[in-house]
Amino acid sequence: MRTLSRRELGRALLVRNLLLERSPLSAVEAVRHLVGLQAQEPQEPYAGLFSRLASFDPLQPSRALEERRLVRTLMMRRTLHLMTAEDCRALRPLHQPMLEQRMRSVLRARLPGVDEAELAAAGTPEFDEQPRRLSEVGRAVQHRWPHAAPRDLGDALSSLVPLVQVPPRGLWRRTGPARHTTISAWLGRDVTYPGAEADGLVLRYLAAHGPASTADIRTWSGLGGLRPVVDRLRPGLRTFRDERGRVLLDLPDAEIPDADVPAPPRFLPAFDNAVLGYADRSRVIDDDHRGLSVTGARFLLVDGRVAATWDVRNDDGTTVLTIDPLTELARSDGVDEEGARLLSLLALDGAPTRIEWREPR
Repeated sequence: MRTLSRRELGRALLVRNLLLERSPLSAVEAVRHLVGLQAQEPQEPYAGLFSRLASFDPLQPSRALEERRLVRTLMMRRTLHLMTAEDCRALRPLHQPMLEQRMRSVLRARLPGVDEAELAAAGTPEFDEQPRRLSEVGRAVQHRWPHAAPRDLGDALSSLVPLVQVPPRGLWRRTGPARHTTISAWLGRDVTYPGAEADGLVLRYLAAHGPASTADIRTWSGLGGLRPVVDRLRPGLRTFRDERGRVLLDLPDAEIPDADVPAPPRFLPAFDNAVLGYADRSRVIDDDHRGLSVTGARFLLVDGRVAATWDVRNDDGTTVLTIDPLTELARSDGVDEEGARLLSLLALDGAPTRIEWREPR
């Protein structure tokens, strides 16, 4: 069994996550290939798509949200994702048990005596009628469970009822309250059709993130019980080991670039699945910095690895990109050029821009 080096795994991640070379795919096609982009911060997916797509136009995914070809919905790991409408409908039934289990682990103690089926039955018509805030529906049904807080009832409903978060929230440079309606009301078809099999989800994960272990797939998806699925697929997959001895699975014809293929700098948004999508994230981030991946830090990749965090602020009308290196980092690695491209996306039209480098940590 061939052992893949950390650099080989990193290069495989980059090419399959559309980060080695910018892709000609449309925004909708890229979201489908990646099986969604984490999107709890409404504007973050735009930076993620910018770093992956050639000639990126942020109005393209924004229009797709308005046209209901893309949606914002709870899915993997019970986190909000930007997904295609087709994946939203197909994957929600597969993830539903996990969403409910994770909801219970957080809310069970705060919702004693609340019957989940009754809560879902009471809340669904409220969301069907028109888009509403979760807490608003929680207040509307609270008379049945007066001991429960509306916020907790609404949070539970976000998992019990298949919902999408509707525009203007998530549109390019737009703000709006987090209002939700049912998937069936928004997309016009029942959520249980066509339905997806776990086998297909695993194969799509490997296409966008592999090679990977069963633990990596479970961490990315949040789904349990994947061992029988992996065992069923294994005869048709390639197997490798990583430098830690873990068994990795991969599609038979998927690309694994040479470890020395040049990797350009890339700016990743908060909570990007290129980092969060693994149990072992050492292919992309040092263990010393792993904790940053769950704090909302935005990462800069240099030579295929997390080398800095970044942020953008407005300084008296100037849009400032701040780069905070985690290690010694040479400015000659093309980072300033890539940063200038990012600023061309994030700065208001005609606004001056500036890049600031902080001292390494």
